[in-house]
Amino acid sequence: MAKRITSGKREREKLKQTKREEKLKKKEERLNKGSRSFEEMLAYVDENGLIHSTPQDIMPKEEIDASEILVSVPKQTEIEQPTEFNGLVEHFNSSKGYGFIIDTESKEKYFFHISAAPEEIAEGDKVIFEIERGTRGMNAVRISIIK
Repeated sequence: MAKRITSGKREREKLKQTKREEKLKKKEERLNKGSRSFEEMLAYVDENGLIHSTPQDIMPKEEIDASEILVSVPKQTEIEQPTEFNGLVEHFNSSKGYGFIIDTESKEKYFFHISAAPEEIAEGDKVIFEIERGTRGMNAVRISIIK
């Protein structure tokens, strides 16, 4: 029994045949055209990274003195910060062992622990203290009461 040839099969066979013919034509054109010369295959890159088929005019580059280029951060002039501050004990919790001092000049609040203060410290006392950076900000240390 022979297989039937339907119209769909005929159309597919025609498409395949035309594609084969086009492929052969392209192949013959490539063979007839010949290979390109080495000069045609070269690509030139300019100073901005763009690709060109012809070499670009080489312009003289601007000379820059390497010693003029600043690589590091400029040095800051050291401003002397006061080491001792005057303040007032705003809050003190003796049962928990901490308190806060307000600086009289800047009105900044500084935390302090009882271990950095004299035992007889109380709210409202005028004090002299130094500051150090703690885990949660600046802390008052080396506190002494002004009499």
